[in-house]
Amino acid sequence: MPLKPPKTAPLDIETMLWQSGCLRVFGLDEAGRGAWAGPVVAAAVCIPHGHVQISEILCGVNDSKQLTAQQRETLAQQIHANITYQAVGVASSEEIDEMGIVPATKAAMRRAMDDICVMDACIPDHLLLDALRWNYRNTPYTPLIKGDSRSLSIAAASILAKVHRDHLMIALDEQYPDYGFARHKGYGTAGHQQSLDQFGPSPAHRRSFAPIRTRLF
Repeated sequence: MPLKPPKTAPLDIETMLWQSGCLRVFGLDEAGRGAWAGPVVAAAVCIPHGHVQISEILCGVNDSKQLTAQQRETLAQQIHANITYQAVGVASSEEIDEMGIVPATKAAMRRAMDDICVMDACIPDHLLLDALRWNYRNTPYTPLIKGDSRSLSIAAASILAKVHRDHLMIALDEQYPDYGFARHKGYGTAGHQQSLDQFGPSPAHRRSFAPIRTRLF
């Protein structure tokens, strides 16, 4: 029997912004900030204003951490099929080491927004961010604590970012099979630490992070 989807994230904040005249409201979120290996991935999603059935269509879209992998995959397909303006951006582990995790996260967010705003010529009116302050082309923004459970736009972005990053980590697992990236997605699990102690860091590891830096041979 399939698992019952969680409560769908609300559209109250987006609706309030739409009523104020901000029609192109983008939610943004990231995946992988705390991982020890692999890229950080950000996604941007613009829920179409005035779509009265969008909450039903995206039923179950909520904080990606509250979903199973299969639920995320299914909901990501729904988001891709029903949201015109959505994109992901990636910052590599090398960029994380070079600029730091927060600037790299913002770089990934900028790449996601650029993919929409430059390529698709959709200029945002307002950004909704999950507890992060970030300015994109002087667009007004609102940082929301636990935004991925308070805003359907951010929740959708959290799912797209997580699914895309999981796929990248599965590909890295094929490239570096000694580390179990497909299982732990680069986070500091006990098994990951054992692999690091045995094999040392791979090229995919974030060498600026303390747990990796202390294991450099």
